[in-house]
Formats: sequence, C-alpha cells, structure tokens
Amino acid sequence: MRPLANLLWLLFGGIFIALEYIIASIPLFLSIIGIPLGIQCIKLASLALWPFGSEVRSTNKSSGCISTFLNIIWIFIGGIWICLTHLLFGIVFCLTIIGIPFGRQHFKLAALALAPFGKEIISK
Repeated sequence: MRPLANLLWLLFGGIFIALEYIIASIPLFLSIIGIPLGIQCIKLASLALWPFGSEVRSTNKSSGCISTFLNIIWIFIGGIWICLTHLLFGIVFCLTIIGIPFGRQHFKLAALALAPFGKEIISK
C-alpha cells in the first residue's frame, strides 16, 4: 500500500515540493554560510519525495547547542513559513476522508520544516 500512496503523492504534488526544496538549496550551497541550511533543504526534499513509510527521529548526536542555534536561524530565514504552508496543506487535506493520509504526511513535513537540525529520516 505504501508504494501506491507514495506514487499518488508524487503525481499530485510531491515532486513539485521536492523540486522547490532542491531549487532552494542551490543558492544556499553556493554560499559557505548556507551549506548547513542547504543540507537541510535536501533532507526535506528526500522526505517530500517518499513520505509514506518514512519516519522523522531526533538524533542523539552531541551537537545539541549547535543544532538549537541553527534551528533558530532556520526559523528566521524561512522555516516558519515552510512549516505554516505544510500545516495549511495538512488541514486542507484532512477535511476529506480520502485526504487524511496525505494531510498526515504534510504534518510530518511541517514538524521537520520547523526544526530540521538534529533530526534524521528513517525509511522503513
């Protein structure tokens, strides 16, 4: 069932979400300061391509203060708007019974978009 859901996700907008993240990562990679932010855009793009069957977990790395600092920068640079967009799409999809699984994936993307540093994506 997951491959079918992921295929429907891709056909009805997932590919465009992933492309937006990849395009946003290009100027970030071109600046030295933006490289960590570009890596997080690629992380979001990978989840946007194949969200069903993927799980977002916090890592146990020893970079707690650095992750917090980078998450704050991320939020101010645009993470809050990305998160709000995914929340809005999640609410819209959850208004219909058929759209609930897709709305849940947008909620998963919203949580990652708010604070991507210190998180990893696990594919099942």
